Amino acid sequence: MNENQKNVTAPSGQDSGDEVRKDLKGLLGSVRKFLSELLEIRSNTDAVATKESINADIPFKGHTSWILVCSIFIASIGLNANSTAVVIGAMLISPLMGPILGMGMSLAINDIDTLRRSLKNFTVMVVLSVITAFLFFYLFPLRDESSELLARTKPDIRDVLIAFFGGLALVIARAKKGTIASVIFGVAIATALMPPLCTVGFGLAIGKPWYAAGAMYLFIINTIFIGLATFLVIKYLRFPMVRYANSQRRRMIARLASITGILVMIPAGFTFYQVFQESLFKKQAQEFLQDTVEMYQFNGSGRYVDNLTKLEYVDDGESLVEVVFMGDELIPDNVINTWRTQKNQFSRLKNAELHIIQGGRDDSEEKFNYVSELYEKNKAELLNKDEQIRLLEEELATLTKNVGKQIPFREISAEAKANYENIDALGFSYLIKTDFNKLDTVPVFEVKWKDGLRTDQKQTDAKKMLSWLKLRLQDSTLVIKQVN
Repeated sequence: MNENQKNVTAPSGQDSGDEVRKDLKGLLGSVRKFLSELLEIRSNTDAVATKESINADIPFKGHTSWILVCSIFIASIGLNANSTAVVIGAMLISPLMGPILGMGMSLAINDIDTLRRSLKNFTVMVVLSVITAFLFFYLFPLRDESSELLARTKPDIRDVLIAFFGGLALVIARAKKGTIASVIFGVAIATALMPPLCTVGFGLAIGKPWYAAGAMYLFIINTIFIGLATFLVIKYLRFPMVRYANSQRRRMIARLASITGILVMIPAGFTFYQVFQESLFKKQAQEFLQDTVEMYQFNGSGRYVDNLTKLEYVDDGESLVEVVFMGDELIPDNVINTWRTQKNQFSRLKNAELHIIQGGRDDSEEKFNYVSELYEKNKAELLNKDEQIRLLEEELATLTKNVGKQIPFREISAEAKANYENIDALGFSYLIKTDFNKLDTVPVFEVKWKDGLRTDQKQTDAKKMLSWLKLRLQDSTLVIKQVN
């Protein structure tokens, strides 16, 4: 009975396993077929129309040149005004993509004549764009270094990825039967070929060639990788090759283009690494400030000015975390030492210096100079921050008024003790008074004379001391108040 049951069970299990494998194989086949239909682009490609379309966009003559000049002017105005919307509008009408696609396609299909024509028009495009941007920024009276402009001077690996995948999307859209215009517009915005050229002209116009160099490097990155993406897609789609006797030369040019792309990626990759490390440093610094400095509770008039916090990352060096406090209340030394200990708990802040700027500890002149320097340094960043500007202006007004009235009290008290033997104690403070027309700050010295001193002697000594103090401190508004 048991043997018969075993004999019956075994074939049943084998049949079930075969059915599972058959179902799995069918499922994988269906998935493969679905993905093939989803991602396959060769069957819907129009090679002839694509070549004609790209070739038609290569020349820069007549209408195209004027469109380029107008778009450069619009982009320059948008960058100058720090308006992203205007810059996007300029990129939508810009005809910059044509020669770049022509270079990539000509390398892929061995069309040396098209390559030569693309390079010539590409050079004309770059020179015309830079000259137009230079003239605008050189002649235009407002030339502030906006964030939109500065963003085009520091390329990194992300710009390589944007240009490469943008180029892929563009040439795939061009190759499709019935071009997808929205894709072309989107790539024109994402790859941002025009703003770097405008920034080159801006850097030359204001005499800062390093701006121009960084922006030109960003433009070259975008150009090379859009061309490289075009080359790869055209190869994948198997566009027919143009047969020349010098096909060996075509292969050499293709290799040189690939090597150039790799060489461009090396410094871009290094820049990306630096930016990545800096972002990690700033992230930990912000976490540290949130857990410590921002949690501190003042008892009096002190306050933490968070918009003046300075975070400076130095690779293989001493980075800086600088925070600013205003008001007369000092942060106790034991609290600052605790902050420095907590800072060292963050891996990327161990070698960073924690610098505390306190309003009550520095004299008024130093505070005035420091706030003035920070105000000028951050002026462009604070243009649209009315509240922060108002705060800084109030600090500057207060410090400007008091900077000339700072009293060296320690020295004055020592001299007073030496000159007036009847003095028992000396105090000093500022008195704010008003006649309801204006507000004024008056320095007041409080004098306590020794017990038993005659009243007339007190009056005589107080009068002499007042004359001495006015002469010593060069301040005619001084007042002496006698206390018992």
